Amino acid sequence: MDGSRCAVLALHWQVNVIEPEGFFGGMLAEPVARSGVVERAARFHAAAAEAGAELVFTRFTVPAGGGELVRNTGFMRAVDDARESFRPDSPGSALIAAMADQPDLVVDNQKLSGLAGGDLADRLRARDIGTLLITGVATNLTVEQTARHATDLGFHVHVVRDCVAAADETAHEASLAALELTTAGCRTADDAVRLLAAGGGPLIR
Repeated sequence: MDGSRCAVLALHWQVNVIEPEGFFGGMLAEPVARSGVVERAARFHAAAAEAGAELVFTRFTVPAGGGELVRNTGFMRAVDDARESFRPDSPGSALIAAMADQPDLVVDNQKLSGLAGGDLADRLRARDIGTLLITGVATNLTVEQTARHATDLGFHVHVVRDCVAAADETAHEASLAALELTTAGCRTADDAVRLLAAGGGPLIR
């Protein structure tokens, strides 16, 4: 896995998702904290960057006018109803402190897939990036949606299994099991860093 042709997609590491005071804090903050995923993901991001991977963070935000948000699911309706908490400059949209200085690029959108509703996929291809390593919260929401979408777009996708988390452990494990079949396979952070450091092409099992 050549680090120069690889990007980390770090999904929804923002206050609204991770911290107790965030919009989804009541659902996600406690299981996220209990899992230790923030510390593991921050270490993985730093190691991947040292190996040459680009760090791309995505945030779910709602600009004035709504951007490309469509009220077609319960999730989207809930977020739209709380749109002021998701404005790009609101405290809830900020990246969490543990990762605030890590991104090479930050991309906002109004979709569950980090690659939907914008030109990020084209920007990655223009950088000759073909392999994506995905971290983020929640496993069964933005992580799974983005991983499947990226795979359909032709990227080699590995979800970093110990750098994702969900509100419910059963949903988390079910999502990872599905992603083993629908992507290039899930990897641990240590495995992904070892492969990045070794160089070579994308790992396909």
